[in-house]
Amino acid sequence: MLAPNDRHDSPSDQPLVCRLQDILTSIAKEIECGNIGQTESLVSELVKFLDSISDSTESVPSNDDIKNNAYEVLSAILNFVSSPSLDQEIIDTLSFELPKAVTRLAGVSSSCSEIVNSVIDRFVATCSPRDMLSILCEALDSLIKTTKESNNFVPLLSGLSKVLLFTQRRHFEQVKVAVPVILKVLNSVSSESDDENTEPLFDRAIGIADSIRAVCSKLDGAAKEMLCALLGLYVLQIMVHVSISMKFTVSKCVPLVSKLSNFFPFCHLSYLGLITASEVDTMTNMIVGEDEDDYKSCISYVEQGASLSVIWGHASDLVAQAAEENLASVKNELKSNQTKKWQAIGMLKHILSSGNLPWDFKEHAINFLLDITDENISQENGGDHNDFSSYMPSVFAALQAVATVVIYSPSSVLRKKTYEAFKRVVAEIPRSEKHDFLKAMIINCNSPSMVAILLDLVRKEVLRENQQRISIRNQVLPAENLASANALFWPPVVLELVDLVLRPQKGGPPLLPEHGDAVLSALNLYRFVLLTTSKEESNNEVLSKSNLQRAYHEWLLPLRTLVMGIMTENKNDYDQFAIDTVCTLNPVELVLYRCIELVEEKLKHST
Repeated sequence: MLAPNDRHDSPSDQPLVCRLQDILTSIAKEIECGNIGQTESLVSELVKFLDSISDSTESVPSNDDIKNNAYEVLSAILNFVSSPSLDQEIIDTLSFELPKAVTRLAGVSSSCSEIVNSVIDRFVATCSPRDMLSILCEALDSLIKTTKESNNFVPLLSGLSKVLLFTQRRHFEQVKVAVPVILKVLNSVSSESDDENTEPLFDRAIGIADSIRAVCSKLDGAAKEMLCALLGLYVLQIMVHVSISMKFTVSKCVPLVSKLSNFFPFCHLSYLGLITASEVDTMTNMIVGEDEDDYKSCISYVEQGASLSVIWGHASDLVAQAAEENLASVKNELKSNQTKKWQAIGMLKHILSSGNLPWDFKEHAINFLLDITDENISQENGGDHNDFSSYMPSVFAALQAVATVVIYSPSSVLRKKTYEAFKRVVAEIPRSEKHDFLKAMIINCNSPSMVAILLDLVRKEVLRENQQRISIRNQVLPAENLASANALFWPPVVLELVDLVLRPQKGGPPLLPEHGDAVLSALNLYRFVLLTTSKEESNNEVLSKSNLQRAYHEWLLPLRTLVMGIMTENKNDYDQFAIDTVCTLNPVELVLYRCIELVEEKLKHST
C-alpha cells in the first residue's frame, strides 16, 4: 500500500481505490503518531470521498461503471478493516464514521449490500457494544434524512440485532434507546416510501425482536418483565408498519405477521387483552414515564397494532395459530361480556378511522364487529349496563369511524354490512344514553346522507317505544314497565333533532339540494311523530300549541319558501344540475306539504 508521498498523481487523476487506500493509510499513520487533529481531518476527507461515490450512484443509478466503482471501493474498505494486523485504535476511530458512510451504498446492488453487512459486522465484532449501539442508532437517524430506500437501512438493522446480543449490562436501558430510532425508520419507509421491496427491512426489524427475546431469556425478575413489556410494544408497532407498507398482499404479509404474532405467548399477550387494550395499557404504564412525551409519541400506534393483531388473526388462521389463540373463544367472551365488548368496539376505531390502511382491513374489522354483536338484541334489557358512560367517548369515536365506512366505502356489500354493524352497536347502547348519543352523532356528522340514516334510527326507536306502550296497554308486558316507557318517551327528543336539521346551528335554512337527504328524513321523522302521538292519551308535548306553532313558523313555512324558490328557478332549465335538483326536491316538497297540512289541522283543534 503506497503512502501519499510515494505518489505523484493529483487526487483527481488517481483511480478511486488508490485514492481510498491513500486516505486509509494516512489515517493509520496519523493515529500511530498521535496526531488527533490531522486524523480528524483525514476521517472527514474519507467521509466526503465516500459521499461523492454515494451521490454518483444515486444520481445515475443504472450506470454499471459507477456500480462497479462502488463495489471496488467497498471491497477495499472491507479488506482494510479486516486486516488481522490492524491496530484496535484504528478500528475504533473508523467505527464512528464508516458505518454511516458505507451504508448509503448498500442499495446499489445485492453484492454491495453483502459487503456493507460484512464491514458493519467487523465493527460490531471488534468494538465496544455500547459504543456501536450509539453509532448504529446515529447512523440510522442520519440516513433517514437522506434516503427512503429500504435496502440502505438493512445492514444497520442487522448490525443492531447483533450488538444487542453482545451487551452485558443495562439491557433494558440500551434497548429503550434503540427502539425509537428503529421505529422511526420503519415509519418513514412504510408511510413515505414507494419502495415495494420492504420485506428484507422488516425481516431485520423482526430479527432485532428475536435478539431482544434472547436477551430476555437470560434475565429474571423485574428486569425481564420490563424488557418483555418493551418487546411487546415494539412488536405491536411493527405490526402497523408491516400492514401499511405491504398494502395487504396476504401472501407477502402473512409470514411476517405470523413471525410477529409468535412473540405474543412469550410476552404474555393475548387476543382478549389486546382487543380490550388492557394489556397495552399495562405495558405502556410500565415502560413510559409521565414526563416521557417524546417516547409516547414513538409508540403512538401500539393500540392500532393491538387491534390489527387480532384482526389479522381473524383474517388468517395461520396468524392465529402463530399467536396460539382460539379466536372463536375470544369472540364468545366479547359477545357475553358487555364491558369487554365496549372496550373492543372502542379499539376497532384505530383501524376503521385509519387513512393509511387498505379497505380490506376495514372489512375484516366490520366482520369481526358483526361477530361480537347480536342481531336480535333484547331491547327490554337495553340499559342494564350502568357503566356505559365511561366508555361512551371511545364507542362514539368508533361509531364515527364506522359511519365513514358506510359513507365512503367503494364496495356496496361492505356498506351494507357496515350499516348493519352500526345498527347493532346503537341497539346495545342503554336507552338512558341513546338519545344523547344519537344527538351527538348528528351534530358532529358532516354527511347529509349519514344524518338521514341516523334520523331513521331515531324513527325506529320511536316506533319501538310506541309498540312497547301498546303492549303494556294490552297487558302483553307487565304494567310496571309503564313508568319506564313514559320516562324514556322519544317524541320530545325528536323535536330537538328535527330542529337541528331544519334550523342548522350555523343559522339560516338548510342548504338545498345539498342537504336534501337529511331534510327529507327530518320531515319524515316529524310527520311520523305527529301521526303516532295523535293516538296517545298523554305525553303529547309534540302536539302542544306552542310546539306546533314553532314548527309551523320556524321550520315548515321558511322551508316551503326556500323549496318553492329553488323549484321555480330550475323547473324550466334542462341542464343536468337543474334536473338533479328538481328530482332531489320533489320528495322533499311532497312530505313538506303533508307536514304543513297535519300541523294546520292540529292547530285548529289545539287549545
